Amino acid sequence: MKPAQRWTLVAAVLASGIVFLDSSVVNVALPQIGRQLPVHLFGVLEGQTYVYSGYLLTLSALLILAGALNDYYGRRRTFAIGLIGFGLSSVLCGLAPNLELLVVFRLIQGAAGAVLVPGSLSLIAAAFSGPAQARAYGIWAGASSGTTLLGPFVGGVLVDTVSWRAAFLINVPLVLLALYAVLRHVEESRDEDASPSFDWLGAGVVALGVGGLAFGAIYGQQREWRDPIAFVALGVGAVATGALPFLMTRRRHPLIPPELFRSRNFTVVNISTLLIYGALYVVFYNLALFQQGTLGYDAAAAGLSGIPGSILLTLLSARVGRLAGRYGPRWFMFWGPLLMAAGVLWFARAPAIENPWIISPSDPASFAPPVDFLVNLLPGGILFGIGISILVAPLTSALMTSVPLRNSGLGSAINNAVSRIGPQLAGAAIFVAVTATFYSSLAHRLGADPASPALRSAVSPLNRPAPGTGHAIGAAATLASGDAFHVAMLIGAGLLVAGAVVNLVGIRNHLPPSVPDREAAATT
Repeated sequence: MKPAQRWTLVAAVLASGIVFLDSSVVNVALPQIGRQLPVHLFGVLEGQTYVYSGYLLTLSALLILAGALNDYYGRRRTFAIGLIGFGLSSVLCGLAPNLELLVVFRLIQGAAGAVLVPGSLSLIAAAFSGPAQARAYGIWAGASSGTTLLGPFVGGVLVDTVSWRAAFLINVPLVLLALYAVLRHVEESRDEDASPSFDWLGAGVVALGVGGLAFGAIYGQQREWRDPIAFVALGVGAVATGALPFLMTRRRHPLIPPELFRSRNFTVVNISTLLIYGALYVVFYNLALFQQGTLGYDAAAAGLSGIPGSILLTLLSARVGRLAGRYGPRWFMFWGPLLMAAGVLWFARAPAIENPWIISPSDPASFAPPVDFLVNLLPGGILFGIGISILVAPLTSALMTSVPLRNSGLGSAINNAVSRIGPQLAGAAIFVAVTATFYSSLAHRLGADPASPALRSAVSPLNRPAPGTGHAIGAAATLASGDAFHVAMLIGAGLLVAGAVVNLVGIRNHLPPSVPDREAAATT
């Protein structure tokens, strides 16, 4: 590997890593943020939700626009601007004096992150070719996905030992190193055949479509689908998304060229990404809630479930990427999600062990099931980790070799937008199923009406009963949370199996060609 390629990979891994890290590390910091920061315009819980979802909203809405800008105006220049924006917004987040300003700074941070994710892959696509490119994608995929899984643990350690502010400020030295690598060692590249004018109309429609769907899903879940604003946002997003094919075929130089979707692998990869990343959100969101809310783990302990996956991704991704470059990605993309599903099914068996239930002497409303981490959760984490290690690098390679080099930033951005909006929509739908299961199980155990306002105000899914709730309701709520968690894991496993089948049926093993051959290969 040449020095310029090595530094390109360093910049790409660091930039995408901090973006993915900040999408998961903040989760475990939210309780401390809510306790320490003053809030004036909305409630603490609502503000905490905005801190998390605001970042994902701007990140999702602007990904495709940012990817197109990377290709149009120059990947090195746009990437450097994104790094500067992410670093400055991270500092502002770490120094935020109140919850309202933290939300604003998180919106800015998400917008900067939207530039970095597709930019990192387009830098690799321009700098590498052939088998070396497949290996580079493997390293990128392992590091980026590993930081996502490691995020809760890293965040928990920082929150427990330093402060929630450290979860943001830790980005600064990483940004500076990535910025040095880009400015000193990366050559500029762009789409030399781009049209003279940028399609800003298409960019606006794309942002409205993705942003509307993301906001509607996030807001609807937050409001338990009782606020019509969520449905209005989903409707606007659906209409804008539906208008995209019309714009793509009618405009002379559309933001998204229709020929991208004539590539079979590109279309299939995006369908499987929708399913698989939807499953990832469902599994880890509900697993974290179950561990902390029902089992009583602290923030760092709850993050331990992601450690096996992080280690395995780090160790295996480059090797798997090299093998996928030699043999093709199809079978890796089939067996990987199946092993992930097996790990999730192992998680699902944890709440089935219901007796004896432990009542804490210091908190009579607190109940905890006898779930042994080493027996009931760790094996599932290992299976899941092996599966995701087999999947991520081949999926990334199949994606990036299915689009022309000139559209590498845009192709990466479309897939990343799918990987963001898919989890939000899946999470919103499954939230309804999990909540319905919880209150139905709770009402059955107590002989009460599941729609009872008193019942709903006393307990909530996958959370510990409040002190003073009482033994009967507390015990029933803990068991009902186990039922709800079980349903969430089964749905997550089902989505993973569906993704595996889509990959088996749809993916074609086109081995990564050299850069001069990329244009022809991407159209087959």
